[in-house]
Amino acid sequence: MDRVASPRLIYLHGFRSSPQSFKARLLAARLAGRGLGARFACPQLPASPATAVDLVLRELAPGPADTLVGSSLGGYYATWLAERCGCRAVLLNPAIFPARDLAAHTGAQRMYHSDDEFVFEPRYLDELARLEVAAPSRPERYLLIAARGDELLDWREMVAKYHGVPTVLLEGGDHGLSDFAGLVGRVLDFAGLGDDEPGSDSKTEQT
Repeated sequence: MDRVASPRLIYLHGFRSSPQSFKARLLAARLAGRGLGARFACPQLPASPATAVDLVLRELAPGPADTLVGSSLGGYYATWLAERCGCRAVLLNPAIFPARDLAAHTGAQRMYHSDDEFVFEPRYLDELARLEVAAPSRPERYLLIAARGDELLDWREMVAKYHGVPTVLLEGGDHGLSDFAGLVGRVLDFAGLGDDEPGSDSKTEQT
């Protein structure tokens, strides 16, 4: 009952990223400024995809009233988790074929927001393949935000994968969505945490 009354926003960062992602911090600051800071969560995801989604399931247990916001690889995770948990998902330039795209990035890696290192093991590619979702079962519970100017991932693959999903297709832009500040309100509205009606589900379907 509490979950229905108190929807949460759960941010899933991308490859080599962290809770220090500027998009995560923007969302956290907007909610905190409205006294809703407790509704926001952004875990540090481990390198192993299987362990990452298991962490979200065990520690955060997303429910139907919650919204996952996944950036890049986090969008891939968010899709699998949304299908499993029945929650909503906002996908920010989501990875579509990460097992393909990250095959050249196995081995030692450095985090974006620190000097910390981690190893992306070849077996993680198989874990990614096992998390693939053919297509969203309930397109209306997703919101895709894709930039034509994404320099790392192909926006056309995103649009094709999420056919029928409410979509914001940005002219230009970049992979990191450096203009995300202008999109925060739309994300929060979709999550039922907009300025006008905190906690309402009335704006979850957009075109």
